Amino acid sequence: MKARSFLGVALTLTSAGLLVAETLATDQQETFLRTAKVIGAKSAKKGVTKTLRVTLSDGKVTHDASVQTVNESRAIFQGNGTTEYNFKDTYLFNIAGWKLAKMLGIDDMVPPSVPRSYKGTSGAFTWWIDGAMDEGDRVQKKLEPPDTDSWVREIQVMHVFDQLIYNTDSNATNLLIDPQWHIWMIDHSRAFRRQKTLRDPKLLSRCDRTLLAKMKTLNLASLQAEMKDYLDRREIEDLLTRRDLLVKFFEDQGDTVLFDRPARR
Repeated sequence: MKARSFLGVALTLTSAGLLVAETLATDQQETFLRTAKVIGAKSAKKGVTKTLRVTLSDGKVTHDASVQTVNESRAIFQGNGTTEYNFKDTYLFNIAGWKLAKMLGIDDMVPPSVPRSYKGTSGAFTWWIDGAMDEGDRVQKKLEPPDTDSWVREIQVMHVFDQLIYNTDSNATNLLIDPQWHIWMIDHSRAFRRQKTLRDPKLLSRCDRTLLAKMKTLNLASLQAEMKDYLDRREIEDLLTRRDLLVKFFEDQGDTVLFDRPARR
């Protein structure tokens, strides 16, 4: 898949000692996340999975990453007044979410995430979106997007993706808004459930035409090739079942519910 540039802005130290902005393509971001040296670390301010924010540098480029090492599974999990069977909360799903986003052509709405250990513990390093606020901040500050149509379309893409991966932790802190008012979906550690139904189909209304077309191309072989280290076969099969439900839902509505999402700038 051809790499694209999207808010992959890092800082480069010039020979004159000046920091300048540099835009990295997604494949370059992945390489940077895998190989750059950790030069600083601190606790992320939000989240319940003990996420860290680390600063990385390869000697030329400096940028931050979110590090998650959570990797729990339980036959039965009780929380927030609900009971969940076959519960998982794992950094592996962040990597799976990124790989799936690339397959669906929405890799400009999910930051790159790669496997990498931190202090001897396996985890996921995810590209940090600089200058972003989360949806909770936006609501608290009573801010409104400058382009309502663009905002609504990105929200609709998010709803489709959340239903596809059966995201049980889609909340205000996991929806980031960058300075250009573009949406970023982060933290998929409690997604990819073994459910053969859509979690909340009432959230569905419209779908990006390209996203729908790419969902149709997904199959067991292609998903296993990309996801074998991050999802088991049953999780992939259930994802495909939900895909079928999504495709049927939008095809039953007709072409009037489809739209073409503009390229990001």
